[in-house]
Amino acid sequence: MSRPRKLPIQLQVNGTAHELLVAPERTLLEVLREDLGLTGAKEGCGVGACGTCTVLLDGKPARSCLTLACEAEGREVLTIEGLAETWPGRAQEELHPVQEAFVERHGIQCGFCSPGMILTAVALLDETPRPTEAQVRHALSGQVCRCTGYAKIVDSVLAAAERLQEVKP
Repeated sequence: MSRPRKLPIQLQVNGTAHELLVAPERTLLEVLREDLGLTGAKEGCGVGACGTCTVLLDGKPARSCLTLACEAEGREVLTIEGLAETWPGRAQEELHPVQEAFVERHGIQCGFCSPGMILTAVALLDETPRPTEAQVRHALSGQVCRCTGYAKIVDSVLAAAERLQEVKP
């Protein structure tokens, strides 16, 4: 019996380069969680329907449960663990303004979906700094929250948009 073949890949995750040997069928979610210890992205449905595994791939939301790790080679992966560090001028242990808005406006709830929600919001606000409520709801439409309605989450994103206008470096 032959051993499964592994591929050498280099991933750029949260600004750090990682050289790994991975089986071709391993997902980005598996590699992030199991090999790199980055457990912020969660496996919810495992078929890309719930959004809990969302990370940013070259600044765009991507379902890490549907993305093969080798597909991410040479691309920039941002997880919730690295988000605050990307904010220029922040003090150590300080949250990204979108994370702060989620905490202050109670958009966090149980927290299982929060990393995907927050990263999706960051991508939206990067492209649309002053979104309407409808644009926020549309952007978050692929993110499932099982706790309750989305009112506090949408409110958090709109508050984050205002905050980013005030503190943008």
